[in-house]
Amino acid sequence: MNIGNLVTLVLSLLVGIAIGFIIRQLLYTRKLAEEEKEAGNILNTANEDARNIELQAKDKALKIRQSAESEVARRRSDLNKEEDRLQRRRDETDARTERLENREQTLNKRQSALDKKTNELENMYSQELEELQRISEMNKDEAREILLREVEKEARSDMARIMRQIEAEAREEGETRARKLIASAIQRVASEHVQEVTTSFVPLPNDEMKGRIIGRNGRNIHAFEQAAGVDVIVDDTPEAITISCFDSVRREVAVRSMAKLVLDGRIHPAHIENIVQREREEVERIIVEAGEQAAYDAGVPGLHPEILKTIGRLKFRTSYGQNQLDHAIESAQLAGVIAAELDADVEVSKAGGLLHDLGKAMDHNVEGTHAQIGADFAKRYGVPKNVINTIAAHHQEVEQESVEAVIVEAADAISGARPGARRESLEQYIKRIRALEEVANSFKGVNQSYALQAGREIRIFVRPEDIDDLESIRLARDIARQVEDTMQYPGQIKVTVIRETRAVDYAK
Repeated sequence: MNIGNLVTLVLSLLVGIAIGFIIRQLLYTRKLAEEEKEAGNILNTANEDARNIELQAKDKALKIRQSAESEVARRRSDLNKEEDRLQRRRDETDARTERLENREQTLNKRQSALDKKTNELENMYSQELEELQRISEMNKDEAREILLREVEKEARSDMARIMRQIEAEAREEGETRARKLIASAIQRVASEHVQEVTTSFVPLPNDEMKGRIIGRNGRNIHAFEQAAGVDVIVDDTPEAITISCFDSVRREVAVRSMAKLVLDGRIHPAHIENIVQREREEVERIIVEAGEQAAYDAGVPGLHPEILKTIGRLKFRTSYGQNQLDHAIESAQLAGVIAAELDADVEVSKAGGLLHDLGKAMDHNVEGTHAQIGADFAKRYGVPKNVINTIAAHHQEVEQESVEAVIVEAADAISGARPGARRESLEQYIKRIRALEEVANSFKGVNQSYALQAGREIRIFVRPEDIDDLESIRLARDIARQVEDTMQYPGQIKVTVIRETRAVDYAK
């Protein structure tokens, strides 16, 4: 091989090496470009995914905001419907009589309260928008916790409002109908206020008559007490003596006999016995006539003579200053009117009203309550079973089996609770007022309670940190039930629970 060929071979080899290096560099450059392109595609995909996630988050926030706006709009629509309904009711009340003007004022106050509530909801709408902006930065658990807390708070408030509204409407309608029915019954009966009070004082013309009544060694007074079955008290009371006896009929016989003896002037044991016997027969006649007249006035015919005689004994019995015979007649008349209005059995209601206190004419001689004693006595003389139940159940000591029993109970309460019907002593009044306040103070959360209007209303102040609005409604109902179960009172007692919250701060 010559040198020229060798040089050519070397040059060819060098050229081939150079060409291979160049080709390799070109392939490396192309591969690097492809990898950079792929990295750019991955980066673009990542940026696109990030934008999609951001758009989804914005859409979710927008949906939450739209949902809140829809809820606020729905509530505003409900309030507008409620406001329209109240407006219609107010327009209807304008056509009623002047007696219902107080209700119109109440509706105006309620309208003002609704306007105030609307303003509060508008403020709540603005606050909710700000709150939604803040919630969008919270995690799911925090947002759920805040939402549940707000929903619970609003639900309790709405529940309390709805309960108050339903109870107020039911009470308003019920009281209106009941008041109309009772007013009609009382107006048709229209009896006078009770003023008769049984007294055991016998006036004397002078104090010298006391010595003649006592007699030598007390023989006259002892003969009178033995014949009449009473106690005669001769004290320092000027020109009067006192007749004492638990039996009102015997006391009446004694009072009439003593008055006859004082008027006659002849006071000795034999004459005393004659006078007492004569007056006893006269009082028995008066009792029978009073029973027959009471049955006639009440419109209850066909009663057994013994029942009429027992009813007549109520003429000499009083309760809280109210004559029991007049009370029985009035109760029968009221029961008859109410039964007619309610399409109940008028005859049964009248008979139950007349006989409901029959046991008071004999309860000092027989053990048991006057309702049960009267029912047993009536049953003995053939009174119908449904009338017997009205007698036994008028104080709910036994179950009331008919609407007539409820009517008799109501008539008894109306007759005893109307103004001027009864009166009670100061001691009994104070005891009843204290018992009423003690019942209210026994409940948890009560701060103070005050009995008003002679015990016809109890106002209860509660601690706002212990009792919320819903709990205050339940507390009023529970106290009313406790008063019904533990106390005896005429008419009804209004229970008012007052919850007051005060916020105090100081500017420094």
